[in-house]
Amino acid sequence: MTRYVGIDLHKHLIVGHVLDDQGQTVDRFRYESVDATTLEHLGGRRLTREDHVVVEATTNCWAVVRALQPHVGRMIVSNPMATKAIAKAKVKTDKVDASVLAHLLRLGYLPEVWQPDPATRDLREWTIRRGRIVHQQTALVNRIRGTLAQRLLDCPYVMTGASATDWLAGQQLDADTRWLIDSDLRMLSAVQAELKAIEEQLAKRGYVDERVKLLMTLPGVSQHTAQALLAAIGDISRFREADALASYLGLVPSTRQSADHCYHGPITKQGRAHTRWMLIQAAQAVRTDPGPLGFFFRRMKQRKNHNIAVVAVAHKLALVAWHLLTKNEPYRYSQPKATEAKLQKLRVLATGQKRRTGPPKGTKCQAKLPGGSRTIKALPEVYRSESVPALTAAPAGEQRHIQELKLDGFVRDLQHEHVVPRRSRKEGAEPANE
Repeated sequence: MTRYVGIDLHKHLIVGHVLDDQGQTVDRFRYESVDATTLEHLGGRRLTREDHVVVEATTNCWAVVRALQPHVGRMIVSNPMATKAIAKAKVKTDKVDASVLAHLLRLGYLPEVWQPDPATRDLREWTIRRGRIVHQQTALVNRIRGTLAQRLLDCPYVMTGASATDWLAGQQLDADTRWLIDSDLRMLSAVQAELKAIEEQLAKRGYVDERVKLLMTLPGVSQHTAQALLAAIGDISRFREADALASYLGLVPSTRQSADHCYHGPITKQGRAHTRWMLIQAAQAVRTDPGPLGFFFRRMKQRKNHNIAVVAVAHKLALVAWHLLTKNEPYRYSQPKATEAKLQKLRVLATGQKRRTGPPKGTKCQAKLPGGSRTIKALPEVYRSESVPALTAAPAGEQRHIQELKLDGFVRDLQHEHVVPRRSRKEGAEPANE
């Protein structure tokens, strides 16, 4: 007989309510601790292989799910933000919460959360940890700059570099200020060491994941942005279309509609805040890109303010990412030099493998242009050398759109190797006219 079990889970407390097919209470339980022994007793003594069990998403819910899953027929994690029957209840106790969860599960009204596989859970934990270390680094940098500002000093260098350390060492500071600055510098050094260590571990994971390289072909998307996006997505097949992914990440406008009135407001900000923040940071770097995404940013900024344009590009990045992962193909309009640099950095950090560049051994190096030059590989060659899936031909509609934007010359340049002067700052074609 199928039973429906609602569990109200806390850090040190488990309260359960068990219903039968008719909605009648058949059991209640309460445990004053949440550990391996308790969960083993709960799964072996109180639950059966025919039970359907639900818990709300909390900090420790995934560990409980892993422990109970072998003992039950089905394990469900519900979205607490969407469980209005609990959130807005007039009488709210642990017993009532467990009972409501069990009834909602039996009736099929429960807002269920997708359960990530172990690899995705681990990636989420690692990317979130790196994000928190970066925030700690930023807080220390801001504190050092704040201490200097109170003394009417401003460091002209990036605070995490050696130049800033040398500049601080050369300043004439009183004993108290010097102690405060040195204290923050010691903590900053420790945080930077931890950041370097975790980035090496993430690089090893990312290098063997083909999806990371696919997403890194997008302009502005680094290895860390790609991994944060994959940690949120998990299995791309669970999103039936690109708009569903953008909505899941909270990058779509909120809507309030009643009768003939419809109001579209700011983005919903649903889903994983860390991934949304990483995408918005990536969108900031797209403003100078000469390709379609950069063109979209500059055109949007002509009509809207900067922040709205950035969020619109972040939304566009999410849409394109869905297509790349679904079709297993890289971005067609990446800047070859910048993309090659990103992929090379990932390879070197993950494997330590550096490849020889320049002319073959025993051959004299000669500049192809007066004053020095450099060769920029064609985009297909960059993808081939870094083990990225090959490019495919663009659909006819996409080609027409590129022609309408007058970017067809830019696209042709991507397909062929070319030489540019060493003194030039260009890394490809000139940005398209707006």
